[in-house]
Amino acid sequence: MHFAPADPSELPAIAALVNSAYRGESSRQGWTTEADYLGGQRTDAQTLASDLAANPQAMVMTLREAVGAPLLGCVWLEPADAGAWYLGMLTVRPDLQDRQLGRTMLAAAEDHARGQGAQRVRMTVIQIRDTLIAWYERRGYARTGETRPFPYADLRFGQPARDDLEFIVMEKAL
Repeated sequence: MHFAPADPSELPAIAALVNSAYRGESSRQGWTTEADYLGGQRTDAQTLASDLAANPQAMVMTLREAVGAPLLGCVWLEPADAGAWYLGMLTVRPDLQDRQLGRTMLAAAEDHARGQGAQRVRMTVIQIRDTLIAWYERRGYARTGETRPFPYADLRFGQPARDDLEFIVMEKAL
């Protein structure tokens, strides 16, 4: 497997992959769908480019079988605070979510963060995503007890179909 930082030219393909895994009918091929409680797109190339420009240390890492092969997955990484890195947008093509690519990519992202000096990795997960939370817990992440409000006013996160969403914060020591 080839795990490497995305080139800016790949942002449209990354956005399409993320949207296919989390929103709309294509997301129902996998188990990571948010389509039942969030509509609209998850991201777009312009938002990714803007977010990367705003934080020059942030990166989107991509997963492929080999250099130049089709995109299989991606993950967002950025330094958060002293010793912690934030991990988000972990995405695997919906039709390949039974190949353990998510755990492969998660381990590679943790290794990359560790190589950059991270002592722990932090993430946020929508609190109603019980299956996803359990998946992360099996990989060593624990709930910190901290919650963050869902950004209802920021449609970059989608169009909520319910008003009780919030994020839980999870963390793993490396």
